[in-house]
Amino acid sequence: MNQTVLSVSGITKTFPGVRALDDVSFDIRAGEVHALVGENGAGKSTLMKVLAGLYKPDSGEIVHRGEAVRLTSPLEARNRGILLIHQELSLSPELSAAENIYLGAWPTNRLGVLDKRKLRADAQAALDALGCDFGATARVGTLSIARQQMVEIARAQAFNANLVIFDEPTASLTEGEKVQLFQTIERLRAAGVGIVYISHKMDEIFEITDRITVLRDGAVQGTVETRDTGIAEITRMMIGRDLDSYFHRARADFGAETLRVEGLTKAGLFRDVSFSVREGEVLGLYGLVGAGRSEVVETIFGIRKPDAGRLFWRGEETAFPKPRKAIEIGMALVPESRKEQGLILGMGGRQNITLPHLRLFSRLRVMQERQERAVFDRYRERLSIKTTGPEQPVSLLSGGNQQKFVLAKWLCAEPKLVILDEPTRGIDVGSKSAIHELIAGLAEQGLAVIVISSEMPEVLGVSHRVLTMSEGRVAGEFSGDSMTEQNLIEAVSRQAPAAVESEVA
Repeated sequence: MNQTVLSVSGITKTFPGVRALDDVSFDIRAGEVHALVGENGAGKSTLMKVLAGLYKPDSGEIVHRGEAVRLTSPLEARNRGILLIHQELSLSPELSAAENIYLGAWPTNRLGVLDKRKLRADAQAALDALGCDFGATARVGTLSIARQQMVEIARAQAFNANLVIFDEPTASLTEGEKVQLFQTIERLRAAGVGIVYISHKMDEIFEITDRITVLRDGAVQGTVETRDTGIAEITRMMIGRDLDSYFHRARADFGAETLRVEGLTKAGLFRDVSFSVREGEVLGLYGLVGAGRSEVVETIFGIRKPDAGRLFWRGEETAFPKPRKAIEIGMALVPESRKEQGLILGMGGRQNITLPHLRLFSRLRVMQERQERAVFDRYRERLSIKTTGPEQPVSLLSGGNQQKFVLAKWLCAEPKLVILDEPTRGIDVGSKSAIHELIAGLAEQGLAVIVISSEMPEVLGVSHRVLTMSEGRVAGEFSGDSMTEQNLIEAVSRQAPAAVESEVA
């Protein structure tokens, strides 16, 4: 790991009103996994897009394998062996794996006609080298997220990449798929490929990386050997302060029952699900991917129609609502995918906040922009949202700030129940802590809160009570001293429901 694959020095990149990168210097060695960490908006993605030829820096130098280069396009970067694997995969679902691997560089014969045989053979060789269990002719749209990711990685194999950048690669993977990804990264490392690994998951950073570089506000705060540091030091470098308490749990002061469901069933997704949540209580839902957690809350909110079950809202039995009715009676659902389900990316923050509540901000069917701006300003300050103004498209914001706009959208309607599905997925440690504090604040204001999280420390840290789910069924209910990692793991690992312990200590 002594040979430097790529280095940058003095890289600066400015967008209107924002200096995204400020005199950044950074290097990657052959055969190392180098973590790049920082809060959302710290400049990680901008730096990687500079390295991948998507952005041109305003100043600074890039040296690749000993040669000063100007990367003017992703194709040029790829031809030099530099490959960026985005968090949102850049694949064409209707094309085959082979066609995606060589997209933009399909082999042709002497007449300039696509050589399908060579395309498939070369792609299959790349897939086989990575140990993939699907063929080059498979249509990408039929593959799982993990297999689609392997198609992206196969590009590195096919084009003899010497530098591969992974941007939040495990965000949508199961634990088993994550293990396969790490094995693939190890193969690339053993072959002398330099790896840049961007992730907000500290356990992954400390498991597979050799060095860690920290960015804050577009500037490098330092580079350290992974074995010589710890989470506390990296956190201080990331946010400029200690996190006295990473998790925030509201005081246990519960009121009347807000929501109760009994025998909730949707064929093929979940069955016989029963639970309740009270005013001022945070109920955690934990389970493995595919356990049915998101489907349950979507049914409560009216996105899905149940096959069976009863719903009680604030002490009275009621019919399962449609989404519009759910919003009117005081339910709020922050969905798992903020970009696909939670935001209109081309709109500004003002419009995103008020979109589900047009009746509250209109008079004679004319929108009252002054009222909208007042709400925007209130939640911008309350949630510490970093944006240049109410009209800035949310697509230009970091993941943490996008998530805060999704929260603001629902909080402005003053709901009685807030359902948060993976509220901190893909955001940095500082923003996570702020959202944990917000969850506690909502509960202390008397709201009922349901939190779905795949991160066990998070669901244990913010919840008063945890419901575990496995294969569409309730597998256990834990509170007080019974809320331990071991109990949750055992509950989701067995099919038989665990004994219920419902009283909060």
